[in-house]
Amino acid sequence: MQAEITVIGGGTAGLVAAIACAEAGASVTLHEAHGSPGGRGRATAGPYTAHEGPHVFYCDGPHWTWLAGRGLTGRLVRPPARDLLRVTFVHNGRRTLRPPAGFLKMITVGRYRTAPVDEDFHGWAARHFGEAAARAAANAIAAVTYDADTGRLSAAFVWELLRRVYAPGVPAVRWVAGGWQAVVDRMAARARDLGVRVELGSRITALPDHPTIIATELSSARSLLGDDSLHWESGHCVLLDLAVPRGPRDRFLAFDLDAGGFHESYSMQDPATAPRGESLFQLDMPVRAGESLAGARQRLDRFAELAVPGWRDRAVWQRRGTARGRTGALDLPGLTWRDRPAIDRGDGVFLAGDQVAAPGMRGEIAVNSAVRAAAGAVRAAGLRAREAA
Repeated sequence: MQAEITVIGGGTAGLVAAIACAEAGASVTLHEAHGSPGGRGRATAGPYTAHEGPHVFYCDGPHWTWLAGRGLTGRLVRPPARDLLRVTFVHNGRRTLRPPAGFLKMITVGRYRTAPVDEDFHGWAARHFGEAAARAAANAIAAVTYDADTGRLSAAFVWELLRRVYAPGVPAVRWVAGGWQAVVDRMAARARDLGVRVELGSRITALPDHPTIIATELSSARSLLGDDSLHWESGHCVLLDLAVPRGPRDRFLAFDLDAGGFHESYSMQDPATAPRGESLFQLDMPVRAGESLAGARQRLDRFAELAVPGWRDRAVWQRRGTARGRTGALDLPGLTWRDRPAIDRGDGVFLAGDQVAAPGMRGEIAVNSAVRAAAGAVRAAGLRAREAA
């Protein structure tokens, strides 16, 4: 009989884990509590295709190699050259085409420095580049951390993100047609083609007696395993998806160097995400410590006015949301990704997701941890682990 492996959770991590285990020859059952797989990779149905979470990929890591090698990334898209130039920064409450000189110096001349793990980013960056540059850089990379005080995080953690996203060089960012939802659909189809049984609307409350991968939110894994140690730092932000008639002053990207807000177009690179003649954007604003959601939304709305002028009168569709503890792992001073909750929990139980011990940022952590969890589960099932890699 085939060795059995159970995967709990049908988001990105769960689908990757199920595929990897099935490729190694295991009999895999995936349980997803919701009515469709995908987790934060899901998107709204048309005519406005807005994502629950991130909607870009970076091609400079093992996550991309794994996905692309299986044909799961699909067709790539990119904005027209004229739209790529529609990038702006918000600094001192105004739009500007250039970030502050200190920030530019940091990511060009200073990018070869090594940042320490055990010091906070603001203190380290201020010492080397000045207070203003440190604040601007922390707010610029909040586009990835979704945290209102990124300066409090480990300098090494933040510095790696900054260099990946902003350092000069060949851009690693990739947009796929249909976004993460299209990738999720391909992963689900691949899993079923490999014989994975996908049980939707299936909520698991007790572990089976064979190797199991728990690919849920960390809070759900904590409850299922009864393990109060399963905690890790993550971001907190408010979100606005917004559709307007296309306008000449709308930005493709906008980085809020004052407060950490971020704005990106869905439709400039993928026109199929909105009706003809309309633009679709996602904006977010990190929630400050002690701040109400209403206060954060007011700041988000002011930022939206700078990125999409006149948006309140122009909006033809909008959706608001909040994300807390579900925006990927953040490492505090003295900690690295290796200190996050271990993937191998013992007794044939493994964790996968974006807040466990695997490298990368946001969804990359989910993919990388899922591949590692699958390798462990395959070994526990007595199969050849190398085939799951």
